Amino acid sequence: MAYLGDAVYELYIRQALLLPPQRIDTYHHRVVAQVRAEAQANYLQQLAPHLTEVEWDWVRRGRNAASSRHKRVDAQIYQQATGFEALIGYLYLAQPDRLEVLLSYLNYSTEGTLSAPQD
Repeated sequence: MAYLGDAVYELYIRQALLLPPQRIDTYHHRVVAQVRAEAQANYLQQLAPHLTEVEWDWVRRGRNAASSRHKRVDAQIYQQATGFEALIGYLYLAQPDRLEVLLSYLNYSTEGTLSAPQD
């Protein structure tokens, strides 16, 4: 699920950051900043209050599957990011409307970075 969730989330971010028109390398840097493990771990924490028990089960499955150590980031951050991706993959397949609701909690600033949800 994390493999699929990674692709779905990157596509979502690419679409969200598409406007205003910019150079390709600017798009790339903005997208990479949003899909890196540290950002995904942060977004999972932001979504935490909104997740159901079933959704938390998918997060846990993804975290547990990420047992190998990633070289660039701390293992805990990598596990959280993989849990986030697993959740995205599951929701994409099983509950696309719920996926849209959860992703809508992540607000974009004019610089193309996500900020905390505004409740």
